[in-house]
Amino acid sequence: MLHRLSIRDIVLIDKLNIDFKNGLCVLTGETGAGKSILLDSLGLALGARADSGLVRHGSPKGSVSAEFDLPANHPFWDILADADIEREEDTLVLRRVVNADGRSRAYINDQPVSVSLLKQAGAALVEIHGQFDTQGLMNPATHRGLLDIFGNLGKLAAQTKTAFKDWKKVEKERIEAEAALEKARADEEYLRHVVEELTQLAPQEGEEADLAAQRQKMMHGEKLLDGMKQAHGELSNHKGVETMLRNALRHLERIAEKAEGSLNEVIETLDKASEYTSQGIQLLERASNDVDLDPRHLEAIEERLFALRGAARKHDVPVTELPGLKDRFEAQLNAVEAGDSALQDLRAQEVEKRTAYITIAEKLGAERRKTAQGLDKAVNHELGPLKLGGATFGTTLQKLEQADWNETGCDRIAFEISTNPGAPLGPIAKVASGGELSRFMLALKVVLAQADPIPTLVFDEVDAGIGGATAAAVGDRLGKLAEEVQVLVVTHSPQVGARGNHHLRVSKSESNGSVTSTIRALSDDERTEEIARMISGEHVTTEARAAADTLLNAV
Repeated sequence: MLHRLSIRDIVLIDKLNIDFKNGLCVLTGETGAGKSILLDSLGLALGARADSGLVRHGSPKGSVSAEFDLPANHPFWDILADADIEREEDTLVLRRVVNADGRSRAYINDQPVSVSLLKQAGAALVEIHGQFDTQGLMNPATHRGLLDIFGNLGKLAAQTKTAFKDWKKVEKERIEAEAALEKARADEEYLRHVVEELTQLAPQEGEEADLAAQRQKMMHGEKLLDGMKQAHGELSNHKGVETMLRNALRHLERIAEKAEGSLNEVIETLDKASEYTSQGIQLLERASNDVDLDPRHLEAIEERLFALRGAARKHDVPVTELPGLKDRFEAQLNAVEAGDSALQDLRAQEVEKRTAYITIAEKLGAERRKTAQGLDKAVNHELGPLKLGGATFGTTLQKLEQADWNETGCDRIAFEISTNPGAPLGPIAKVASGGELSRFMLALKVVLAQADPIPTLVFDEVDAGIGGATAAAVGDRLGKLAEEVQVLVVTHSPQVGARGNHHLRVSKSESNGSVTSTIRALSDDERTEEIARMISGEHVTTEARAAADTLLNAV
């Protein structure tokens, strides 16, 4: 429930802290005292549109904080968990700060949040109704949800939603598969041609780099061979390096014993040099023999290289991807051949999912029809005490065309009314007057009180345009509703005001040229005086006080 509302620098309110209790809390006051400002402030904390005009004149900013006490199992906590906002036991604070330029910031438990999240949170905590409310009873979009709440059909509705999503998911896959198969079939001849072409080409991994290296080597073959011949000549001229090294070694080996080991390292080094020189000459001769100067071989390499690069350009891929490209085209070709089978499987799945959806949706529809009878009976039972005995409330369920089926089911649901005996039912927004609409809405809320998870209801002059016994009946219904949820009602009706468990009075005062609205809880004597004022007007009479006592004692 709403525990406290703290307002700072909003319109005529300077600084105000209001404590609320459970039950029925009535707010009264002279016209223009600031009751609408109070509701605007609450709406601001619940995510309503911010406006620079809400900030008190001369103040840089205004703020509103709404503190709630909620049971641990209230569904609102799921919203908080989904938003990764820390929970502070069972206390919750929604806060909104509005700058003088109209920009605003939103907070939940002092953590910055988006205004949309604040609005989502507010909608789960407080429901505000006015005489010409368009977001509740008058809006057919809400009727299905209210019916499901009354019948406790949430689980069945969730199953229907899941079944619809499963069906549409497979349907989408089937449509995409059909389009892909159609396109693949159109490209089938081209795919076969490409696969055959790439099969004949038979590109290999790393082939381009290897061919390019061979081509480069052959293009410079004569220069390479000439250089190697010159190197071989330098190694072989005269006696040759190898012979010279062997001769030097023989001379040193003859005198090595007389050198007392000083020539050992020299001999070892020259021996290795002789060995390496021999190996080098052999490798040089082998390399010379490997030089390919055959122009036909060079031509073949170039043709192969150009063929690979031409295929790569044709398919707009690097040469290195040609082997994988062939595999991909073969897979597409295989998909064409296997497409019919896969498509048949998807079509079978679609039929299965559609059947499952229809089954659960029809079950939900049947339960909704059964629930509608109970709801109609309960609401019509409430109409008599609200002086709408000649009126009728009815819930209509109309089968939708398949194209209009959706995740909520196969039925269009609407609340309709008739305000005169024998008259046909019609849309609430078109049939009911403002006063009748508010009482229809009140009757519905009384019936839904135990099922609806919203803990706080606010009624803004729901009794406007009625009086006497009808106003007393409205007060009685509000009191009954307050046994289940917290109810705040802004009223000018003494019959409704007398029915409250708590009474707050809004007043306006002027000091030093500044007008300020305040609100405070009334004592029993003050409450009698306020009810008397509501009865007689500005000048409270003895008779009005007596009538006020009668109203208060009748509760």
